[in-house]
Amino acid sequence: MNPQVREMRRRAVFLDVDGTYANRGWVPPEHVQAVRAARANGHLVLLCTGRALPALSPELLSAGFDGVVTSAGAYVLLGERVLADVRFPAPLAERLVRVLQNHGAGFVVESPDALYAGPDVADRLQALHRKVGGPASVRRSQDGPQDLLAGLVLTEDLGTVSFAKVTCFESPVPLTAIVGEVGQEVAVVPSSIPHLADSAGELYLAGLTKAHGIELVAAELGMAAEDVVGVGDGFNDLEMLRYAGVGVAIEGAPQEVLAAADRTTPGPHGRGVALLFAELGLVGEDRR
Repeated sequence: MNPQVREMRRRAVFLDVDGTYANRGWVPPEHVQAVRAARANGHLVLLCTGRALPALSPELLSAGFDGVVTSAGAYVLLGERVLADVRFPAPLAERLVRVLQNHGAGFVVESPDALYAGPDVADRLQALHRKVGGPASVRRSQDGPQDLLAGLVLTEDLGTVSFAKVTCFESPVPLTAIVGEVGQEVAVVPSSIPHLADSAGELYLAGLTKAHGIELVAAELGMAAEDVVGVGDGFNDLEMLRYAGVGVAIEGAPQEVLAAADRTTPGPHGRGVALLFAELGLVGEDRR
């Protein structure tokens, strides 16, 4: 196919949030402008994140998006339409919460309605941020877990909450051991924060990935995988990068993520999304 013809096709772009579209809640103005310009040209742009819907702050959404794939594929919105709302079966959810609590893990259970955690989690998250957040002189006001804490519901009774995913930020045992106790219905992806090693990560229903949510959106829009652009930097982006017609990894991502991609682009501080959109011909002259 003529590359120029390919670039003129309508695309659906799926952007990971943390480390891709934004850095600790901060969104480069160039990224906002690129999203708006691409949509004005008739392309679709969606956020595709491990975050739950309540953890998407107004700043993250300010550019305007055609939809979101959240909780790593469990909850999918296209415009106002809910295409997917997958939750842990109640017995499995109760078992996972019980095992995490028995080990004294710090964790948040995530649903499309709210984020839930035990009463001590706010203090534990703040302490963890001070530990791994870097020198105070380079922190921005929106750094850290503030967007998470703002919507957090603290409760002792987590065993009755209906949720799509669990984010564990502090566990005294490896999360693979947690999964071993709970069962093969649960899978884990490690945290992208290097300091946390295998004591942190995301626990989700096995077989459910960002690619699942993207495929639902593409089917609803009547678009093929080759019309999809996926951009990400973490292990939970692997399936997205492999599914997309153009898979783009962020420079400096883990080697396995880089290997799954067709090309790379810089992270938020390098305005990589804006550069990528220009290189793919998504911005500029209106091509509708």
